[in-house]
Amino acid sequence: MNNQEPIRDARTLGMPKMLVLGLQHMFAMFGATVLVPILVNNYGLPLSIQTTLFFAGIGTLFFHVCTRLKVPAFLGSSFAFLGGFEAVSKLDSGKYAAMEASEKLQYACGGIVVAGLLYVLLAGVIKLVGVKKVMRFLPPVVTGPIIILIGLNLAPSAVNNAKTCWWLALVAMAIIVAANIWGKGMIKIIPILLGVVGSYVVAVIANALGATVWSFTADGPVAVPMIDFTSVASAGPIGLQPFFTDFGGSIAKFDLTSILVMAPIAIAAMMEHIGDMSAISATVGENFIEDPGLHRTLIGDGVATSLSAIFGGPANTTYGENTGVLVLSRVYDPKVIRLAAVYALVLSFSPMFAAVVNSMPAAIVGGVSFILYGMISAIGVRNVVENRVDFTNSRNLIIAAVILVCGLGFTGGLTFEVGGASITLTALAIAAIAGIVLNAVLPGKDYEFGVNDSGDQNRGIHP
Repeated sequence: MNNQEPIRDARTLGMPKMLVLGLQHMFAMFGATVLVPILVNNYGLPLSIQTTLFFAGIGTLFFHVCTRLKVPAFLGSSFAFLGGFEAVSKLDSGKYAAMEASEKLQYACGGIVVAGLLYVLLAGVIKLVGVKKVMRFLPPVVTGPIIILIGLNLAPSAVNNAKTCWWLALVAMAIIVAANIWGKGMIKIIPILLGVVGSYVVAVIANALGATVWSFTADGPVAVPMIDFTSVASAGPIGLQPFFTDFGGSIAKFDLTSILVMAPIAIAAMMEHIGDMSAISATVGENFIEDPGLHRTLIGDGVATSLSAIFGGPANTTYGENTGVLVLSRVYDPKVIRLAAVYALVLSFSPMFAAVVNSMPAAIVGGVSFILYGMISAIGVRNVVENRVDFTNSRNLIIAAVILVCGLGFTGGLTFEVGGASITLTALAIAAIAGIVLNAVLPGKDYEFGVNDSGDQNRGIHP
Protein backbone atom coordinates (compact mmCIF):
# COMPACT_ATOMS: atom_id res chain seq x y z
CA MET A 1 0.00 0.00 0.00
CA ASN A 2 2.94 2.34 0.51
CA ASN A 3 3.26 2.83 -3.27
CA GLN A 4 -0.34 3.98 -3.57
CA GLU A 5 -2.02 7.28 -2.89
CA PRO A 6 -3.36 7.62 0.68
CA ILE A 7 -6.78 6.10 1.16
CA ARG A 8 -9.17 8.44 2.98
CA ASP A 9 -12.33 6.37 2.53
CA ALA A 10 -11.73 2.72 3.51
CA ARG A 11 -15.09 1.68 2.09
CA THR A 12 -13.43 1.64 -1.34
CA LEU A 13 -11.41 -1.37 -0.15
CA GLY A 14 -14.46 -3.43 0.77
CA MET A 15 -15.76 -4.47 4.19
CA PRO A 16 -13.46 -7.50 4.74
CA LYS A 17 -10.31 -5.37 4.35
CA MET A 18 -11.81 -2.65 6.53
CA LEU A 19 -12.36 -5.21 9.30
CA VAL A 20 -8.75 -6.39 9.05
CA LEU A 21 -7.46 -2.82 9.13
CA GLY A 22 -9.51 -2.19 12.26
CA LEU A 23 -8.06 -5.34 13.81
CA GLN A 24 -4.56 -4.07 13.03
CA HIS A 25 -5.26 -0.86 14.94
CA MET A 26 -6.65 -2.87 17.84
CA PHE A 27 -3.46 -4.97 18.02
CA ALA A 28 -1.33 -1.83 17.85
CA MET A 29 -2.95 -0.33 20.95
CA PHE A 30 -3.65 -3.61 22.75
CA GLY A 31 -0.31 -4.43 24.33
CA ALA A 32 0.20 -1.05 25.98
CA THR A 33 -3.46 -0.61 26.94
CA VAL A 34 -3.74 -3.87 28.91
CA LEU A 35 -0.24 -3.41 30.35
CA VAL A 36 -1.46 -0.43 32.41
CA PRO A 37 -3.88 -2.45 34.60
CA ILE A 38 -1.28 -5.23 34.88
CA LEU A 39 1.26 -2.73 36.24
CA VAL A 40 -1.29 -1.07 38.54
CA ASN A 41 -2.25 -4.49 39.92
CA ASN A 42 1.43 -5.02 40.71
CA TYR A 43 1.25 -1.85 42.83
CA GLY A 44 -1.54 -3.54 44.80
CA LEU A 45 -4.49 -1.65 43.29
CA PRO A 46 -7.15 -3.88 41.60
CA LEU A 47 -7.57 -2.00 38.32
CA SER A 48 -9.72 -4.13 36.02
CA ILE A 49 -8.51 -5.13 32.54
CA GLN A 50 -12.14 -5.46 31.44
CA THR A 51 -12.96 -1.95 32.60
CA THR A 52 -9.79 -0.62 30.94
CA LEU A 53 -10.67 -2.13 27.56
CA PHE A 54 -14.32 -1.06 27.84
CA PHE A 55 -13.48 2.60 28.40
CA ALA A 56 -10.70 2.57 25.81
CA GLY A 57 -13.41 1.65 23.32
CA ILE A 58 -16.05 4.03 24.71
CA GLY A 59 -13.50 6.83 25.08
CA THR A 60 -12.32 6.46 21.49
CA LEU A 61 -15.86 6.54 20.13
CA PHE A 62 -16.69 9.61 22.24
CA PHE A 63 -13.50 11.33 21.06
CA HIS A 64 -14.51 10.75 17.43
CA VAL A 65 -17.97 12.21 18.02
CA CYS A 66 -16.46 15.21 19.82
CA THR A 67 -14.04 15.85 16.94
CA ARG A 68 -16.76 15.59 14.29
CA LEU A 69 -15.55 12.15 13.12
CA LYS A 70 -12.48 13.76 11.51
CA VAL A 71 -9.43 12.72 13.58
CA PRO A 72 -8.03 9.15 13.11
CA ALA A 73 -6.88 8.73 16.73
CA PHE A 74 -7.29 5.88 19.23
CA LEU A 75 -7.53 6.55 22.97
CA GLY A 76 -5.74 3.89 25.06
CA SER A 77 -4.51 3.73 28.66
CA SER A 78 -2.14 6.50 29.68
CA PHE A 79 1.20 5.51 31.24
CA ALA A 80 1.69 9.03 32.55
CA PHE A 81 -0.44 8.27 35.60
CA LEU A 82 1.38 5.08 36.66
CA GLY A 83 3.55 7.02 39.10
CA GLY A 84 0.39 8.48 40.63
CA PHE A 85 -1.19 5.03 41.04
CA GLU A 86 1.95 3.79 42.77
CA ALA A 87 2.05 6.85 45.04
CA VAL A 88 -1.60 6.39 46.08
CA SER A 89 -0.98 2.69 46.77
CA LYS A 90 1.76 3.68 49.23
CA LEU A 91 -0.25 6.32 51.11
CA ASP A 92 -0.43 5.16 54.73
CA SER A 93 -1.23 8.26 56.79
CA GLY A 94 -4.54 9.76 57.91
CA LYS A 95 -7.59 8.16 56.34
CA TYR A 96 -5.36 6.02 54.09
CA ALA A 97 -3.67 4.23 57.03
CA ALA A 98 -6.03 1.24 57.19
CA MET A 99 -7.69 1.65 53.80
CA GLU A 100 -8.35 -1.36 51.55
CA ALA A 101 -6.59 -1.40 48.18
CA SER A 102 -9.92 -1.33 46.31
CA GLU A 103 -10.90 1.90 48.08
CA LYS A 104 -7.49 3.46 47.40
CA LEU A 105 -8.10 2.75 43.73
CA GLN A 106 -11.40 4.65 43.96
CA TYR A 107 -9.60 7.69 45.40
CA ALA A 108 -6.87 7.45 42.74
CA CYS A 109 -9.60 7.43 40.08
CA GLY A 110 -11.16 10.49 41.72
CA GLY A 111 -7.89 12.32 41.16
CA ILE A 112 -7.92 11.23 37.51
CA VAL A 113 -11.48 12.58 37.11
CA VAL A 114 -10.16 16.00 38.16
CA ALA A 115 -7.16 15.60 35.84
CA GLY A 116 -9.53 14.96 32.92
CA LEU A 117 -11.51 18.07 33.79
CA LEU A 118 -8.27 20.08 33.60
CA TYR A 119 -8.19 19.12 29.90
CA VAL A 120 -11.62 20.71 29.51
CA LEU A 121 -10.43 23.80 31.39
CA LEU A 122 -7.40 24.12 29.10
CA ALA A 123 -9.66 23.63 26.09
CA GLY A 124 -11.80 26.57 27.25
CA VAL A 125 -8.72 28.73 27.77
CA ILE A 126 -7.34 27.81 24.33
CA LYS A 127 -10.66 28.63 22.70
CA LEU A 128 -10.66 31.97 24.50
CA VAL A 129 -7.06 33.21 24.17
CA GLY A 130 -5.37 30.94 21.60
CA VAL A 131 -2.94 28.06 21.94
CA LYS A 132 0.30 30.04 21.83
CA LYS A 133 -0.50 32.10 24.92
CA VAL A 134 -1.25 28.95 26.93
CA MET A 135 1.81 27.02 25.82
CA ARG A 136 4.21 29.72 27.02
CA PHE A 137 3.61 28.42 30.57
CA LEU A 138 4.51 24.86 29.59
CA PRO A 139 7.76 25.06 27.58
CA PRO A 140 10.02 22.01 27.05
CA VAL A 141 12.36 23.12 29.85
CA VAL A 142 9.46 22.30 32.19
CA THR A 143 7.73 19.39 30.45
CA GLY A 144 10.92 17.58 29.35
CA PRO A 145 12.34 17.05 32.87
CA ILE A 146 8.87 16.13 34.20
CA ILE A 147 8.53 13.40 31.56
CA ILE A 148 12.06 12.19 32.39
CA LEU A 149 11.06 11.94 36.06
CA ILE A 150 8.00 9.81 35.30
CA GLY A 151 10.24 7.07 33.90
CA LEU A 152 12.92 7.43 36.59
CA ASN A 153 10.42 7.24 39.45
CA LEU A 154 8.95 4.05 38.00
CA ALA A 155 12.31 2.36 37.36
CA PRO A 156 12.62 0.63 40.80
CA SER A 157 9.34 -1.23 40.24
CA ALA A 158 10.70 -2.62 36.94
CA VAL A 159 13.74 -4.02 38.75
CA ASN A 160 11.65 -5.44 41.60
CA ASN A 161 9.41 -7.30 39.15
CA ALA A 162 12.26 -8.48 36.93
CA LYS A 163 14.27 -9.93 39.83
CA THR A 164 11.55 -12.53 40.51
CA CYS A 165 12.94 -14.36 37.45
CA TRP A 166 15.69 -12.57 35.56
CA TRP A 167 15.92 -15.00 32.66
CA LEU A 168 12.20 -14.63 31.88
CA ALA A 169 12.47 -10.83 32.08
CA LEU A 170 15.39 -10.98 29.62
CA VAL A 171 13.31 -13.11 27.22
CA ALA A 172 10.60 -10.43 27.20
CA MET A 173 13.19 -7.70 26.64
CA ALA A 174 14.92 -9.63 23.85
CA ILE A 175 11.65 -10.16 21.94
CA ILE A 176 10.73 -6.48 22.20
CA VAL A 177 14.16 -5.33 21.03
CA ALA A 178 14.26 -7.83 18.15
CA ALA A 179 10.76 -6.91 16.95
CA ASN A 180 11.43 -3.19 17.19
CA ILE A 181 14.87 -3.21 15.56
CA TRP A 182 14.64 -5.99 12.99
CA GLY A 183 10.90 -6.49 12.58
CA LYS A 184 9.11 -5.66 9.36
CA GLY A 185 5.59 -4.39 8.77
CA MET A 186 3.13 -5.32 11.50
CA ILE A 187 5.85 -6.96 13.61
CA LYS A 188 7.57 -3.60 14.04
CA ILE A 189 4.32 -1.93 15.09
CA ILE A 190 3.50 -4.27 18.01
CA PRO A 191 6.79 -5.08 19.79
CA ILE A 192 5.27 -4.74 23.27
CA LEU A 193 2.41 -7.12 22.47
CA LEU A 194 4.85 -9.62 20.97
CA GLY A 195 7.13 -9.34 24.00
CA VAL A 196 4.26 -10.03 26.36
CA VAL A 197 2.74 -12.90 24.35
CA GLY A 198 6.08 -14.48 23.40
CA SER A 199 7.49 -14.49 26.93
CA TYR A 200 4.15 -15.72 28.30
CA VAL A 201 4.28 -18.71 25.94
CA VAL A 202 7.82 -19.41 27.16
CA ALA A 203 6.57 -19.12 30.75
CA VAL A 204 3.72 -21.58 30.12
CA ILE A 205 6.18 -24.14 28.71
CA ALA A 206 8.63 -23.59 31.58
CA ASN A 207 5.80 -23.87 34.11
CA ALA A 208 4.78 -27.22 32.64
CA LEU A 209 8.38 -28.38 33.11
CA GLY A 210 8.30 -27.40 36.78
CA ALA A 211 10.07 -24.01 36.67
CA THR A 212 9.54 -21.61 39.59
CA VAL A 213 9.93 -17.89 40.32
CA TRP A 214 10.77 -15.99 43.49
CA SER A 215 8.05 -14.44 45.63
CA PHE A 216 9.49 -11.89 48.06
CA THR A 217 7.67 -12.09 51.41
CA ALA A 218 8.33 -10.66 54.87
CA ASP A 219 10.12 -13.91 55.72
CA GLY A 220 12.36 -13.70 52.66
CA PRO A 221 12.22 -15.04 49.08
CA VAL A 222 10.04 -18.11 48.49
CA ALA A 223 9.98 -20.26 45.32
CA VAL A 224 6.48 -20.51 43.81
CA PRO A 225 5.08 -21.91 40.53
CA MET A 226 5.75 -19.66 37.57
CA ILE A 227 2.05 -19.31 36.65
CA ASP A 228 -1.09 -19.85 38.73
CA PHE A 229 -4.06 -20.77 36.52
CA THR A 230 -6.59 -20.96 39.40
CA SER A 231 -8.37 -17.73 38.48
CA VAL A 232 -8.41 -18.68 34.79
CA ALA A 233 -10.15 -21.97 35.53
CA SER A 234 -12.86 -20.25 37.58
CA ALA A 235 -13.49 -17.38 35.12
CA GLY A 236 -16.32 -17.50 32.63
CA PRO A 237 -15.80 -16.73 28.94
CA ILE A 238 -18.39 -13.95 29.04
CA GLY A 239 -19.22 -11.55 31.86
CA LEU A 240 -19.89 -7.95 32.82
CA GLN A 241 -17.28 -5.42 33.91
CA PRO A 242 -16.85 -4.83 37.67
CA PHE A 243 -18.63 -1.46 37.61
CA PHE A 244 -21.79 -3.25 36.41
CA THR A 245 -21.67 -5.93 39.11
CA ASP A 246 -20.28 -3.83 41.98
CA PHE A 247 -21.15 -0.23 41.20
CA GLY A 248 -20.56 1.09 44.74
CA GLY A 249 -17.15 -0.56 44.90
CA SER A 250 -16.01 0.89 41.57
CA ILE A 251 -17.28 4.48 41.51
CA ALA A 252 -14.61 7.15 42.03
CA LYS A 253 -14.16 8.87 45.41
CA PHE A 254 -12.62 12.27 46.02
CA ASP A 255 -10.05 13.48 48.54
CA LEU A 256 -7.68 16.43 48.35
CA THR A 257 -4.59 14.28 48.89
CA SER A 258 -5.33 11.89 46.02
CA ILE A 259 -6.36 14.80 43.79
CA LEU A 260 -3.04 16.52 44.43
CA VAL A 261 -1.27 13.23 43.65
CA MET A 262 -2.99 12.58 40.31
CA ALA A 263 -4.19 15.91 38.91
CA PRO A 264 -0.76 17.57 38.32
CA ILE A 265 0.16 14.65 36.04
CA ALA A 266 -2.33 16.14 33.60
CA ILE A 267 0.38 18.68 32.70
CA ALA A 268 2.51 15.98 31.06
CA ALA A 269 -0.54 14.20 29.63
CA MET A 270 -1.85 17.37 27.99
CA MET A 271 1.56 17.98 26.43
CA GLU A 272 1.43 14.42 25.15
CA HIS A 273 -1.98 15.07 23.63
CA ILE A 274 -0.87 18.29 21.92
CA GLY A 275 2.18 16.53 20.49
CA ASP A 276 0.09 13.63 19.23
CA MET A 277 -2.36 15.94 17.48
CA SER A 278 0.56 17.63 15.72
CA ALA A 279 2.00 14.25 14.72
CA ILE A 280 -1.31 12.92 13.39
CA SER A 281 -1.88 16.16 11.47
CA ALA A 282 1.55 15.87 9.86
CA THR A 283 0.99 12.19 9.03
CA VAL A 284 -2.41 12.64 7.42
CA GLY A 285 -1.66 16.01 5.84
CA GLU A 286 -4.50 17.87 7.55
CA ASN A 287 -4.36 20.51 10.29
CA PHE A 288 -6.48 18.94 13.04
CA ILE A 289 -5.27 21.56 15.53
CA GLU A 290 -7.19 24.09 13.42
CA ASP A 291 -10.05 21.85 12.22
CA PRO A 292 -11.82 20.47 14.23
CA GLY A 293 -9.58 22.42 16.63
CA LEU A 294 -7.28 21.62 19.55
CA HIS A 295 -9.99 22.64 22.00
CA ARG A 296 -12.27 19.90 20.62
CA THR A 297 -9.58 17.20 20.75
CA LEU A 298 -8.70 18.17 24.33
CA ILE A 299 -12.36 18.05 25.37
CA GLY A 300 -12.74 14.61 23.76
CA ASP A 301 -9.63 13.26 25.48
CA GLY A 302 -10.38 14.91 28.85
CA VAL A 303 -14.02 13.87 29.09
CA ALA A 304 -13.11 10.33 28.00
CA THR A 305 -10.49 10.25 30.80
CA SER A 306 -12.92 11.53 33.44
CA LEU A 307 -15.68 9.16 32.29
CA SER A 308 -13.32 6.17 32.52
CA ALA A 309 -12.09 7.18 35.98
CA ILE A 310 -15.61 7.77 37.36
CA PHE A 311 -16.29 4.05 36.88
CA GLY A 312 -12.91 2.78 38.08
CA GLY A 313 -10.87 2.90 34.86
CA PRO A 314 -7.50 4.51 34.03
CA ALA A 315 -6.83 7.78 32.24
CA ASN A 316 -7.00 7.69 28.45
CA THR A 317 -4.61 9.25 25.98
CA THR A 318 -4.14 9.48 22.23
CA TYR A 319 -1.84 6.66 21.10
CA GLY A 320 1.28 7.17 19.00
CA GLU A 321 1.25 3.45 18.13
CA ASN A 322 -1.87 3.99 16.04
CA THR A 323 -0.23 6.94 14.32
CA GLY A 324 2.48 4.45 13.33
CA VAL A 325 -0.20 2.23 11.80
CA LEU A 326 -1.45 5.20 9.77
CA VAL A 327 2.06 5.66 8.39
CA LEU A 328 2.38 1.94 7.61
CA SER A 329 -0.99 1.39 5.94
CA ARG A 330 -1.55 4.85 4.41
CA VAL A 331 -5.23 4.36 5.21
CA TYR A 332 -6.30 7.57 6.93
CA ASP A 333 -10.01 6.86 7.32
CA PRO A 334 -11.11 7.36 10.98
CA LYS A 335 -13.72 4.64 10.47
CA VAL A 336 -11.06 1.91 10.81
CA ILE A 337 -10.08 3.40 14.20
CA ARG A 338 -13.70 3.21 15.29
CA LEU A 339 -13.73 -0.47 14.28
CA ALA A 340 -10.75 -1.02 16.61
CA ALA A 341 -12.75 0.64 19.39
CA VAL A 342 -15.60 -1.80 18.81
CA TYR A 343 -13.17 -4.75 19.02
CA ALA A 344 -11.92 -3.42 22.37
CA LEU A 345 -15.49 -3.22 23.64
CA VAL A 346 -16.16 -6.83 22.65
CA LEU A 347 -13.01 -8.13 24.42
CA SER A 348 -13.95 -6.21 27.56
CA PHE A 349 -16.85 -8.61 28.15
CA SER A 350 -14.59 -11.65 28.69
CA PRO A 351 -13.53 -12.34 32.32
CA MET A 352 -11.56 -15.38 31.15
CA PHE A 353 -9.47 -13.19 28.88
CA ALA A 354 -8.84 -10.81 31.80
CA ALA A 355 -7.87 -13.73 34.06
CA VAL A 356 -5.34 -15.04 31.52
CA VAL A 357 -3.72 -11.61 31.39
CA ASN A 358 -3.70 -11.36 35.21
CA SER A 359 -1.91 -14.73 35.47
CA MET A 360 1.15 -13.23 33.79
CA PRO A 361 4.34 -13.66 35.88
CA ALA A 362 5.70 -10.47 37.44
CA ALA A 363 9.04 -11.09 35.69
CA ILE A 364 7.39 -10.52 32.29
CA VAL A 365 5.95 -7.25 33.56
CA GLY A 366 9.43 -6.34 34.81
CA GLY A 367 11.10 -7.12 31.48
CA VAL A 368 8.56 -5.10 29.52
CA SER A 369 8.81 -2.27 32.07
CA PHE A 370 12.60 -2.18 31.69
CA ILE A 371 12.12 -1.07 28.10
CA LEU A 372 8.97 0.94 28.65
CA TYR A 373 10.06 3.07 31.59
CA GLY A 374 13.38 3.80 29.95
CA MET A 375 11.53 4.89 26.82
CA ILE A 376 9.41 7.28 28.89
CA SER A 377 12.51 9.03 30.23
CA ALA A 378 14.18 8.93 26.80
CA ILE A 379 11.18 10.69 25.25
CA GLY A 380 11.57 13.39 27.88
CA VAL A 381 15.16 13.80 26.75
CA ARG A 382 13.95 13.92 23.14
CA ASN A 383 11.48 16.65 24.09
CA VAL A 384 14.37 18.76 25.40
CA VAL A 385 16.71 18.04 22.47
CA GLU A 386 14.20 18.55 19.65
CA ASN A 387 13.10 21.85 21.12
CA ARG A 388 16.74 22.95 21.45
CA VAL A 389 16.56 23.90 25.12
CA ASP A 390 19.68 25.95 25.84
CA PHE A 391 21.28 24.67 29.05
CA THR A 392 24.08 27.21 28.80
CA ASN A 393 21.33 29.61 29.84
CA SER A 394 21.38 29.77 33.66
CA ARG A 395 17.62 30.28 33.80
CA ASN A 396 16.91 26.99 32.00
CA LEU A 397 19.57 25.17 34.01
CA ILE A 398 18.03 26.30 37.30
CA ILE A 399 14.50 25.29 36.27
CA ALA A 400 15.58 21.81 35.12
CA ALA A 401 17.82 21.32 38.17
CA VAL A 402 15.07 22.18 40.65
CA ILE A 403 12.56 19.95 38.85
CA LEU A 404 14.93 16.95 38.85
CA VAL A 405 15.99 17.37 42.50
CA CYS A 406 12.38 17.77 43.66
CA GLY A 407 11.27 14.73 41.66
CA LEU A 408 14.08 12.48 42.87
CA GLY A 409 14.68 13.95 46.33
CA PHE A 410 11.18 13.94 47.81
CA THR A 411 11.00 10.12 47.73
CA GLY A 412 8.14 9.98 50.23
CA GLY A 413 6.42 13.09 48.96
CA LEU A 414 5.51 16.03 51.20
CA THR A 415 2.72 15.71 53.77
CA PHE A 416 1.11 18.65 55.56
CA GLU A 417 -2.11 19.51 57.39
CA VAL A 418 -4.76 21.88 56.02
CA GLY A 419 -7.92 22.37 58.06
CA GLY A 420 -7.37 19.10 59.90
CA ALA A 421 -6.94 17.14 56.66
CA SER A 422 -3.68 15.39 55.86
CA ILE A 423 -2.51 16.27 52.35
CA THR A 424 0.35 14.57 50.52
CA LEU A 425 2.08 15.97 47.45
CA THR A 426 4.02 13.36 45.48
CA ALA A 427 7.53 14.07 44.26
CA LEU A 428 6.22 14.45 40.70
CA ALA A 429 3.56 16.96 41.80
CA ILE A 430 6.16 18.99 43.72
CA ALA A 431 8.47 18.97 40.71
CA ALA A 432 5.69 20.07 38.33
CA ILE A 433 4.57 22.93 40.58
CA ALA A 434 8.16 24.09 41.13
CA GLY A 435 8.92 24.04 37.40
CA ILE A 436 5.80 25.97 36.37
CA VAL A 437 6.31 28.61 39.07
CA LEU A 438 10.01 29.10 38.29
CA ASN A 439 9.31 29.35 34.55
CA ALA A 440 6.68 31.98 35.25
CA VAL A 441 8.74 34.16 37.61
CA LEU A 442 12.30 33.92 36.29
CA PRO A 443 13.05 36.55 33.63
CA GLY A 444 13.83 35.62 30.04
CA LYS A 445 12.42 32.94 27.71
CA ASP A 446 13.98 31.25 24.69
CA TYR A 447 11.05 29.17 23.40
CA GLU A 448 7.93 29.98 21.44
CA PHE A 449 5.38 27.28 20.66
CA GLY A 450 4.78 26.80 16.95
CA VAL A 451 8.22 27.92 15.77
CA ASN A 452 10.07 24.58 15.92
CA ASP A 453 7.86 22.07 14.09
CA SER A 454 9.97 18.98 14.85
CA GLY A 455 9.93 19.82 18.54
CA ASP A 456 6.24 20.62 18.74
CA GLN A 457 5.43 17.28 17.16
CA ASN A 458 7.09 15.31 19.98
CA ARG A 459 4.76 12.36 20.39
CA GLY A 460 4.39 12.13 24.13
CA ILE A 461 5.26 9.56 26.85
CA HIS A 462 3.35 6.35 26.21
CA PRO A 463 5.13 3.42 24.57
